Amino acid sequence: MSFLRWMPPVLALLSIGVTGCPGNSGSSEPKPATSTEVSVSLPGVDTSSLTPRERREWAAQVSELLSPCPDTPVSIAQCVKEQRPCKACLPAAQLLLKQVKEGRSKKEREEAFHVRFDANKVRTLATDGSPEMGPPDAPITIVEWADFECPFCRLMSPLLEELVKRFDGQVRLVFKFYPLAAHVHGEPAARAATAALNQGKFWEMHHLLFENQDKLEQADIERYAQRLKLDMVKFRADLVSPETKARIEKDKKQAEEVGLEGTPLIFINGREVDLQLLSNPGEDLEGWVKLELELLGKTPRPAPPKPADAPAAGSTTPAASATPAAASGSAPAGSAARPAASAGPAQPAQPRKP
Repeated sequence: MSFLRWMPPVLALLSIGVTGCPGNSGSSEPKPATSTEVSVSLPGVDTSSLTPRERREWAAQVSELLSPCPDTPVSIAQCVKEQRPCKACLPAAQLLLKQVKEGRSKKEREEAFHVRFDANKVRTLATDGSPEMGPPDAPITIVEWADFECPFCRLMSPLLEELVKRFDGQVRLVFKFYPLAAHVHGEPAARAATAALNQGKFWEMHHLLFENQDKLEQADIERYAQRLKLDMVKFRADLVSPETKARIEKDKKQAEEVGLEGTPLIFINGREVDLQLLSNPGEDLEGWVKLELELLGKTPRPAPPKPADAPAAGSTTPAASATPAAASGSAPAGSAARPAASAGPAQPAQPRKP
């Protein structure tokens, strides 16, 4: 599914009353003294589009912040100028440049830097038994907690699946359940997806639930199961089984341990994605994955060629689908900010509680 198709509704929802959980922008590491330099020129960083004030702000910050690599205790600017071996220095300078262009405050820029590059933000998250899409040994693992009645989750879901397709063989997507108490259909929908998982049809049910988010009554759920040709006796039994409840509760507990305050909650290779810092979710997520691959020494799959002709009016691209595989091992997770949970298809949900 094209990123472009989903950008207008995603950007609209992210712009109406969405609050985020601020990440820890502090650092226990000493920082170099503030530089009096007001002009910094770094190879690979084009500051020509900045105003003089923005250029001064960017120059001061790349001169103050230490490089992302613990074994390179110099400023980002010095790291880039001297071509130190820390591969994250240039991307860090470019990220701060982008944040300045978008009008972020100094605190927000520093927070974005730490969320993306601070090694202390990376944590390991077990993924065994969770439904997954993509190869289990992929260098990039995306972990998402979602609620089937959350409109933000519905809009973010195809973007994440698109990353699996865009970086074929390099990205694994892992889904975890977190039905919100404010959503009366969230729990039954999670149970239905779990019951479908037991019959190898998780992603098919996942798509039906999100595509029909305003139709999640019991009769609707049974109709989706019949459409997928599931064993209805087993399906109904699994809907109310203790094992199904335990699976969902396990995911919820795990999310709360890493500080979940709303859905969707997304991690990419150990770092929680602060959705408030994504000016263009589709492009920014693709850029995040591409950079992560490069930092790992991997060559990102080339982007598919753009079609010569635009699609006909009214045409759509079907949602991605994949056969779930039993996940094993663990994937990193992190702790940073994300948008608030949503309470219904048309309105943002209650703000997340600390």
